[in-house]
Amino acid sequence: MASMKELRGRIAGVKSTRKITSAMKMVAASKLRRVQNQTEAARPYADTMRRMMGELAAASQGMDPSTLPPLLAGTGKDNVHLLVVVTSDRGLAGGFNANIIRLARQEIAALQAEGRTVRLLTVGRKGTDVFQRYYPDLIVESLHNDASTQKTAYALAQKLANKVTEMVEAGEIDACALMRNRFVNAMTQDAEKLGLVPLPVVENDGAAANKREDGAIYEFEPDGHGLLAQLLPRNLEVQFYSGLLESAAGEQGARMTAMDNASRNASKAIERLSLTYNRTRQANITNELIEIISGAEAV
Repeated sequence: MASMKELRGRIAGVKSTRKITSAMKMVAASKLRRVQNQTEAARPYADTMRRMMGELAAASQGMDPSTLPPLLAGTGKDNVHLLVVVTSDRGLAGGFNANIIRLARQEIAALQAEGRTVRLLTVGRKGTDVFQRYYPDLIVESLHNDASTQKTAYALAQKLANKVTEMVEAGEIDACALMRNRFVNAMTQDAEKLGLVPLPVVENDGAAANKREDGAIYEFEPDGHGLLAQLLPRNLEVQFYSGLLESAAGEQGARMTAMDNASRNASKAIERLSLTYNRTRQANITNELIEIISGAEAV
């Protein structure tokens, strides 16, 4: 059994840990409110733009791929896939990073089983550390996840979009997908894969084919190719920007939840240690009383 001195040290240590986790929870909650507002503001624009570009991809089906921009229709091959995996730079966020890393590893295994070549562009130190250990030869570039503000998030999104555009136009990759956590609420983040190149086609059934919202007809003015040359890179920027904000909000929500659970567990540990300490103290007092009584009776 631990001595009273050891128990006092343990209680003091757990209380100190609880102060840290409580402070981290409040900081994460404060950051979450700001990033959540940014995420919810960017989400409708990103979703609408992705749908519009998907309808353009559907409208281009049947056309000669060589006449279409590579960002729209791809390179015409399906050999080399680039996965952009977004994790966080910091830990203490529960299963936030583990979930997206697990999904990415499953996707890598599935693509390699089909005979595809996989390339990785990692964003965030946590994911980079794991993939450098398991797939060092697959990593094209590793970036820090500096998406703490709208300005830094969009700058990082532009860097990612430029890199992907260069690789597609150079014929280095045939397809690209973004893997990130989608923010649902503070307790839930869904790890998901989002196809970017070639653009996912919006599927229409026969009944909805004539509806404008499902089968829109686009007229380009002045020039379709000129507008697509501007829209396609911008779409990449928007999707990366939205994905980074979703990931940032999910990270803060996961950290807030994890630190709340840690604080609750610390409180329970303090209660158990305090109970053990009081029982040990009472046992020591009882033993001392017995020794005093026994000595008095002997005299």
